[in-house]
Amino acid sequence: MTCFSRPRGGWCGVLCALACASAVAQTPPPPLPAEPAASAPVSMSARKVYEQARSQLLQIRTVLKGRASQTSVGSGFIVSPQGHIVTNFHVVSEVALEPATHDLVYVTADGREARLHILMLDVLHDLALLKVADAKEDAKSFDALAFRPAKQALSQGERMYSLGNPLDVGFAVIEGNYNGLVERSFYPQIFFSGSLSAGMSGGPALDQEGRVIGVNVARRVDGEQVSFLVPGTFASALLEAGRNAPPMKGPAHAEITRQLMAHQAALTERFIAQGWKSATHPRYRVPVPPDRFMRCWGSTEQSKTGGLDFERSDCVMDTRIFVGAFTTGALSVRHESYDGSKLGTLRFAARYSQSFRNESFSRLRREHMTKPQCHEDFIDRDGLPMRAVVCLRAYKKLPQLYDVSVLVATLDQPQAGVQGRFDAQGVSFANAMKLSQHYLDAYGLLKPEAAQ
Repeated sequence: MTCFSRPRGGWCGVLCALACASAVAQTPPPPLPAEPAASAPVSMSARKVYEQARSQLLQIRTVLKGRASQTSVGSGFIVSPQGHIVTNFHVVSEVALEPATHDLVYVTADGREARLHILMLDVLHDLALLKVADAKEDAKSFDALAFRPAKQALSQGERMYSLGNPLDVGFAVIEGNYNGLVERSFYPQIFFSGSLSAGMSGGPALDQEGRVIGVNVARRVDGEQVSFLVPGTFASALLEAGRNAPPMKGPAHAEITRQLMAHQAALTERFIAQGWKSATHPRYRVPVPPDRFMRCWGSTEQSKTGGLDFERSDCVMDTRIFVGAFTTGALSVRHESYDGSKLGTLRFAARYSQSFRNESFSRLRREHMTKPQCHEDFIDRDGLPMRAVVCLRAYKKLPQLYDVSVLVATLDQPQAGVQGRFDAQGVSFANAMKLSQHYLDAYGLLKPEAAQ
C-alpha cells in the first residue's frame, strides 16, 4: 500500500511507506558465505560524511512566540565560523511574514537549542540566511561546512549525500546521484536521485569530500527518487551578500515584492522573446510556447454519442515562487479545439458558450487578492473575429503585483472553433498588459496555402 501525506512545514507532499509482503519460499535459502563479498571502494562512505558534518547540521523549528509549541520544522546547516546558517525560505516563511507571532530556533544533533535571526532572503531560489540570536552562542566559533568551488563541475552520476531531519524523527543521511540540472526549469535546480522527505528541506547535499553542492528543496510525489536541490552556488552567494547584514525587522513583504518584481521583468522578457510554435492548428494561428521553460501536454476526446469532439493543449511552468500561503511568478497557456459538426449549429453554440462561461478567476482567496476586474470585448485579428475577456486581480500584501487572465474564443465558424486561456501570476500592471497583448496578437487565420 502506498500512502501520501503533507506534513506541516513541508514544501511538497511526501511518499510515506511502501509495505510489501512476499510469499515464503518453499525451499530453504542457501547457506551464507563465510565472509561477505567486498563492496566497491568509495572515497568516503555515507557514514563518514554524516559524522564529519554532524556538528554543522541543524533542525530549524518555527515556534509560537511565548510558547514552546512548534508550527513547522525543517533543516539547515552552518556555513561560517560566526554562526551563519543556510536553509530554505519556505522553512522560515512563517517567521519572515509573521514575526510578531513566531520565533525561530535551531536544535543540534546533540540536542542544544538557540534562537535565530533572519538576515537575508532569496525567495527566487527558496533560500534564507540566518544567524544565532543568543549572545552567548553568538560569541562562540562554529564549525562550518565549506562550499565546493564552482569551478569544480559535477559529473553525471557523481555520488551525493543529502542530510536533514526527515519527518522530525531524527537526523539522517540519504545517498543518491547527481543527474544534471532539471530541464525546462526557469532557475537552475539539481536533479538528485535520492528520496527526500518533509523536514529535510534546507539541509545540505554534500559530495564525497563533505563539501556543500546543493540545498534540499523539493521532491516529486508521482515518481520514485526524483528530488531537487538548489545549487550550492546560490547559497554561497547569499552568504557573501548577507554576511554582515543586520537582522530583518518586521514582515518581509516589501523585500519579497522587490525580488518578485525583478523575477517578473526577466520572465516577461524571456517569454516574449522566445515567440510561438508554428503549425499549431490546421485553420488558425494559435499561440503555443516552445518547450524551453514550460512543458506542453496534449489530449484529445472523441465523443461516442454524437456530441462534442475536442483536442486540448496545456503548457505550464514547473518553476513557481513560494511566498508563504501560496505560490506565484508563473505563466500558463491553454487552448481547446472544438468540433461540433455532430451537434448542429444551435446545440454547438450552446455548448461552446457554456464552456467559455465556465472559466474561473479565483485562484487565491480574497484575503490574498482583490476581486477580479474584468473587461470583455469583440475583436478582430487579421480577419478572425474573436470574443476576448481580460481579468486582473491585485495582491493585497505584495503591492504593484497582479494576476492577469486572458480568455479568447474564435467566432468565425458555426460548428467549430478554438478557445484559449493565458494566465500570468505576479506581474506588474505594465507587463500584465504587455503579455495580454502579446497573447492576443498571436491569434489569426492561416493563409490559404498555409492551411492546406
